[in-house]
Amino acid sequence: MSTASVSTHILDTSIGRPAQGVPVSLSAREAAEAEWTELGSSATDADGRCKDLPVPPQGATHVRLRFETGAYLSAHRDGDAFFPEVAVTFAVVRGEHYHVPLLLNPFGYSVYRGS
Repeated sequence: MSTASVSTHILDTSIGRPAQGVPVSLSAREAAEAEWTELGSSATDADGRCKDLPVPPQGATHVRLRFETGAYLSAHRDGDAFFPEVAVTFAVVRGEHYHVPLLLNPFGYSVYRGS
């Protein structure tokens, strides 16, 4: 059985468009109390997608996506971003694919497991 895989995208719900150029990093750990290991990073493309995130290691049980939203939100709004970053942590099982989109607006966000 292969390792888990992870993908994501960001939709700016305040304008109904993908959020381009947002840095995203992926970390994993092998148990609930283990230390996090950053595996790599990427940035969202014109479709708001990160297509080149690394694959979590074979023994990963938890994954964390960290979206550095501050610069994007500040560039598209007046003033500082209320959410300078969004961190999403979730459990993974070998052999499964996890698509975890971020729906973002200046004063709120939502995530879910997509397909």
